[in-house]
Amino acid sequence: MELTLLKSKIHMATLTGTELYYTGSICIDQNLLDAAGILEGEQVHVVNLNNGERLITYAIAGKRGSGVIELNGPAARLGMVCDKVIIITYAKMSDAEAKTYKPVVVHVNGKNKIQRKKK
Repeated sequence: MELTLLKSKIHMATLTGTELYYTGSICIDQNLLDAAGILEGEQVHVVNLNNGERLITYAIAGKRGSGVIELNGPAARLGMVCDKVIIITYAKMSDAEAKTYKPVVVHVNGKNKIQRKKK
């Protein structure tokens, strides 16, 4: 049996921009992607704490160290600059893997700089 579990998340990130007329996705600072183990093009779930919206898209690497978290394409309608979001990834794993796997949780400050990383 395969189970779907939390792989990683970037917790309490702040939206820095929206770009409606873009193909779609979420642009995330490369430092945050690396810290959370998220690959460019990987599926992510984005939960907006300000309005309750939840969307599924894919990650695009933003400029390293920029703090960018930007909703693009139709997703831009689901958030506003300064909204707090949680960016989540999941992974399929066997029952045995699931029992020992520890997800990566990256906590950021209001400028999307890493405050702590927990595994």
